[in-house]
This record gives sequence, C-alpha cells and structure tokens, in this order.
Amino acid sequence: MSKPTVVLVHGAFADASSWEPVTRLLQEQGFPVIAAANPLRGLTGDATYTKSIVESVDGPVVLVGHSYGGAVITNTGAANLSALVYVAAFAPDEGEAVGELDAKYQGAASKVTIPHPLPDGGVELTVDPAKYHENFAPDVDATTAAAYAAAQRPIAVAAFGEPTGHPAWKSVPSFYAVATNDHMIPPNGQREMAARMKSTTIEVEAGHAAMFGQPKAIAELIIAAAGE
Repeated sequence: MSKPTVVLVHGAFADASSWEPVTRLLQEQGFPVIAAANPLRGLTGDATYTKSIVESVDGPVVLVGHSYGGAVITNTGAANLSALVYVAAFAPDEGEAVGELDAKYQGAASKVTIPHPLPDGGVELTVDPAKYHENFAPDVDATTAAAYAAAQRPIAVAAFGEPTGHPAWKSVPSFYAVATNDHMIPPNGQREMAARMKSTTIEVEAGHAAMFGQPKAIAELIIAAAGE
C-alpha cells in the first residue's frame, strides 16, 4: 500500500527549508514530501494556494502546519486530506483571526517584530534578527539561528486580521505537537487549541521552531497521523 503524501506548510518568519530536518526523516521512511512555499500574503490567498498543492496530489495527503501555517491548513478544505498536523501552531475556529489568538495568548510576536511599509500602503513584519534566536529558534546554535533569521520570509500584517472560514479540523482528524518552551505561542495556548480540536496531542521540549529541536518527535507524529 502506498504511503500518503506529506505537505508541509511553514509559518511566518521562516521558509520551506525550515522543514528540512523533518523532510529528511520522512523521506528516509519512504514518504513523498512537498515543502510548500507559503506566500504569507493573506490567509485566504495562502489557503487557496495550499489547497491547489494538496489537490494536485493523486491520493491522500497529511497536511502539516507550523505557527501561522496552522491557520493556513485549518482553511485548506480538500477532499483528499487524511489528517492535519499542527506543530506549535495556530488553530483558529470559524470567525477567529490569528491576530486575535495571538493577543489572547500573549505571545512574543508584537515585542520582537519589525514593521516594513509596502508600496501599496500595507505593512509586513519580520522578526528582529537580534531576537530571533531566543524567541523563534532557541534549539539551534546562535550561528545557525542567525542564518535562519537572515533568510526569514516576511508576512503581511493583513494576514493576521483575516477571519477563518469553516475549519478543516472539524471534519479531518487532527494531531498537535505542543512546544513546551515556546515564546511565540505560549504552550498553554497551544494546549487549549489542541483540546478544542480534540487532537491527538504530544508535548515536546522545544522552542517555537520545534522541527529544529525535536525533528524526530515531529516526524513520528506525522507518521502516526499517516496511520503507520
């Protein structure tokens, strides 16, 4: 029996290469993997883009989201989804926006980001490189964190204000990895969202970028979500 395809969706302040440690472990186990380039321009558009990738796959898909990527997978309703996996991720309910959840759980984003004006009058955000290691990627050394900070993708502020549509987690089985040392989405907030979804949940001793600190545990959760 063929294995489902795993589609990995990064969040804000990262890019698809942030999944590299997990991608390698999954590929070693024979899973087809797509690490999508999340546009980070707006929740509706980002979800539409992700849905197009999921629907291009012939067969079942395990869809995985990190951080803001969790909101994206929540809004990606596709017939071939077999499971959703949230990694230290936002999991909004219908009508909720990521910014609303961020304010509720008092994450560090507002304290560590730098605004950049856009020509159209909008604003995008990046994490201050001086604060990236401590807040986003504490499980790697400072040199590696600096390289990730230099390559981070900005997110449009507008993405944080868009309300969620009908959540995919209401009809698709969900799994959640709570990062217990997370500053960006405090762990109690992660636990609350996981409980609301009735997710199969694990806890990993890691910072926000849990796929850096605990790639084996994250890969194992994805494999469990795939039914193996």
